[in-house]
Amino acid sequence: MIAACTTKQAPVLDHPRLTPEVKMWDVTFYSAALQRTMPYRVVLPAHYNSGEKLPVIYLLHGGGENFRNWTNDSDVAQCAAPGIILVMPEGNSSYYVNSARNPQDRYEDYIVKDLIADVEQRFPAAGNRDGRAIVGVSMGGFGAIVLALKHPEVFGFAAGLSPALDVPSRPFSIKRISQWRHHRSIFGDWSGLHQRENDPYVLVNSADPARVPYIWLSCGDQEGLLPANNRFARLLKQRGLRFQFTKEHGGHNWNQWNPLLAGVIADALREMHATPAPPSSQFSLH
Repeated sequence: MIAACTTKQAPVLDHPRLTPEVKMWDVTFYSAALQRTMPYRVVLPAHYNSGEKLPVIYLLHGGGENFRNWTNDSDVAQCAAPGIILVMPEGNSSYYVNSARNPQDRYEDYIVKDLIADVEQRFPAAGNRDGRAIVGVSMGGFGAIVLALKHPEVFGFAAGLSPALDVPSRPFSIKRISQWRHHRSIFGDWSGLHQRENDPYVLVNSADPARVPYIWLSCGDQEGLLPANNRFARLLKQRGLRFQFTKEHGGHNWNQWNPLLAGVIADALREMHATPAPPSSQFSLH
C-alpha cells in the first residue's frame, strides 16, 4: 500500500511592531501594469485631522523579503505617529524596474503609476512631489534611487540603505550563474539599452541637478556593496547633486538599518518641506 502524504505550507509569520499611536492596513489592489492583484501594507497615525493631507513615504523591501518585512524587522511603524503615511508595496525580486524580457513584470510602472494612484485614492495622502519620499534597503535601495532619478517629478526625497547599485553592471560569474540569468531577465542584454536605462551610474550622468531630489545613502563597513556606494557617491559629488553619504558600522542586515530609520525619515520630512536650495552635498567617503 502506498501512503499518500500532504505537504502543508508553512504559515506566514507576521508580527508587526506596532504602537497604540498608529494603525495598520493591508490592501490588495489590481495593478494594470502587472496585470494582477498586488498587496501593500500601510501604517498611519491613529489620529489625524479630518481633511488633512499627510506626507507619504514609500518603503521598498530587499531581495528575499516581502511587503511585511519593514514592520516585522524594524521599528519604522512608530515613525508614522507624528503624521506620516508609510506605504510598503510587494516588489518580489524585481529590483522595481520594468523587466526587459517579461512583459508582465512592469514593476516601475506599477510603483510610479498604479500604486501611488491607489494610495492617494484610498488614504489622506499628499498628491504632490513635496509630499512623497521613497526609501529602500538593498534591492529596495536600488529601486528607490533609480526611480527617483528616472522620475524626479514624483519624489521629493530618496534614500538607499545599502543599495545594490551595481547590479545591472555586475560582470558574469560562473559561481553565480542563476543570479546572472535573473539579472539579465530584468536588465536585458549586457551593456544593452535596457540595462543603461536602469543603471544608476548611467542615469546620474544625465540627471539634471536642479530637478533630482535630495539623495540619502548609507552602507555598512562590513559590506561588499561599499565600493559600489563609494563610486556612486563620487559621481553624485562630481555632478553637483544634493546628497549625503555615510559609512555605518555593520553588515548587510536590519541590525545596521533599523537605527538609521528615524533619522532618514526626519531628513525626508525636512527636505520635502524645504525651500529648494542650490546644489550642495554632505559627503563622507572611507
